[in-house]
Amino acid sequence: MSEQNYESLHTIAALLVCVEPGDPADIPAILEELERFSASAEQGGLDLGVQLAVTDMFAAVRNAIDEGLGDNELAKLHRQVEEVLSLVADLDTRGTSVTQAAAALAEERSGDSADEVLPEETDEELLGEFVNECGDALQGAEGALLELEQDPEQSEALNTVFRAFHTVKGTSAFLGLSKMSEFAHQAENLLSRMRDGEIRCEGHFADLALRSVDMLRSCAELVANIAPGQVVPLPQGIDALKHELTESDSTSEPAPAKPAPRRALDIPLDSEPVAPPPTTEVTAPTNGAATAPATEPRAKANKSGERSAESSVRVRTDRLDRLIDMVGELVIAQSMVSQDEDVAEGRHPTLTRKITHAGKIVRELQDLSMSLRMVPMRSTFQKMSRIARDAARRTGKQVRFVTEGEDTEIDRNMVDVVGDPLVHMVRNAVDHGLETPEQRAQAGKSTEGSVWLRAYHSGGNVVIELQEDGRGLDRERIVAKAIENGVIESDRGLTDQDVYQLIFMPGFSTAAELSELSGRGVGLDVVRRNIEELEGNVDVSSKPGQGTTFSLRLPLTLAITDGMLVRVGRQNFIIPTVAIKMSLRPKRDDIVSVEGRGEMLRLRGEVMPLFRLHEILGVPDAVTDPCKALL
Repeated sequence: MSEQNYESLHTIAALLVCVEPGDPADIPAILEELERFSASAEQGGLDLGVQLAVTDMFAAVRNAIDEGLGDNELAKLHRQVEEVLSLVADLDTRGTSVTQAAAALAEERSGDSADEVLPEETDEELLGEFVNECGDALQGAEGALLELEQDPEQSEALNTVFRAFHTVKGTSAFLGLSKMSEFAHQAENLLSRMRDGEIRCEGHFADLALRSVDMLRSCAELVANIAPGQVVPLPQGIDALKHELTESDSTSEPAPAKPAPRRALDIPLDSEPVAPPPTTEVTAPTNGAATAPATEPRAKANKSGERSAESSVRVRTDRLDRLIDMVGELVIAQSMVSQDEDVAEGRHPTLTRKITHAGKIVRELQDLSMSLRMVPMRSTFQKMSRIARDAARRTGKQVRFVTEGEDTEIDRNMVDVVGDPLVHMVRNAVDHGLETPEQRAQAGKSTEGSVWLRAYHSGGNVVIELQEDGRGLDRERIVAKAIENGVIESDRGLTDQDVYQLIFMPGFSTAAELSELSGRGVGLDVVRRNIEELEGNVDVSSKPGQGTTFSLRLPLTLAITDGMLVRVGRQNFIIPTVAIKMSLRPKRDDIVSVEGRGEMLRLRGEVMPLFRLHEILGVPDAVTDPCKALL
């Protein structure tokens, strides 16, 4: 084959890498290159086998165009191109794969085959968009893979993962990130075999796919920190994992006709805090390791990739923060105007009406700006599902993991801070909270343990609960460890709740042995400290033999909070409005004294305790008569 034909063929291969499903933008360039290749081939001559393969490739390209560039058509087209390149490889040692063709183009621009260099002409804005889109695509792929482990027949979930790998492959090749593109191509081949029914997304193959997602995510994170002209760093272990993917091409496990076997981790994802849905049971792990867990679909009508599309635009966080700050200043300015004496006393009715109307608009603007800070817990919950899955496999336990309320929104500045404590707590729940299948069977329980992670709004706060049905906290072991550490002298007078709070002491651990997952005594104190830094609190409850529940209560947002200004003595305080049920000035007959319980307030047929804020805060010169103050 002539040098011109050789280069033309590989240019076609590289262009095909960048074609997105349903996007014909690159097709004109491919057709033009095909015409050029045909004209050159007629003059230079080709081996008969190559000629026939090229003819089939032409037909595959046109068929893909006619069928709207669907996933299946593109997959067939890629295989057709591989066949042509394979034939060329038999005739010329320079033959390579589709992705290697893209890599060759990148190496020509970088001029270094050993250390890959990001081309100088790379658009940094385009590179930033690639990193963001890569993160979104891989997050969707991870969620779809967890669902596939429960139901390998979900074609839409398979397509979601395939599209993610294909997108990363094509865009990274376009940007000159050939090694990342090569790896994504190998991962795409794995998914292609799953779609063709050669293998199922379970066991070793599911692990490979999930590890590939992690590896590509690491690649994207490294790329985000380099500039054009710099060497492209590669994450550790990428070559070994790529070799595993290559080796898996020769391994085949025909898909059984019967339903998939039971798995070690079931992860249903419900959008609202409801009772746990029915889940697939699992059998005991083989060779001491749990079989691959899976994710139960939310509903038949809401499988992966079928959520309604939402238009969105990316905004720099510093600009968003600036906008919210300015809205806060606007609210303060509007309050100053509305409290002006002329306005407050109604001396100018027309002006007062206009200011009141402006105040309503400012409040709506404030609510809208506050909503911009809120993000759903979905991505965090998905990460916890993965953590639970991996912990189940490492410990050899059978785990049913359920998430509820993943659409509950939380301040975006709190998401990352909450994520780290949850990682530790989920690992603890699986590693120490749940018993082994044998222990559960002896206790008369199902061999499958359950862990629930739920989120919901309550009184202006976000509550995140982690519950498991394991052995529960052991009061005696906690007390013994606390005495050993010198935290307490005895448990005399301590309630169960008091004892359970001891597990949040620094360095406290009752684990019999250390593990790489947990049990090192460096966790729950950090969990509490991180949550308290967010102005939240952590609580724990437990029943022996029935399990433990951790509750994280966090403020809905760290930004603007509405409050009522009150004065105690000569000091002013602001009480958040979300904490106020009612405010009133009581009558003398409403205040009663109950022996042993102090002052009480009778209100609407109920009796409730009366607390004096000046006594609690130690403020002098305060009003002491409740009938002259506000309750």
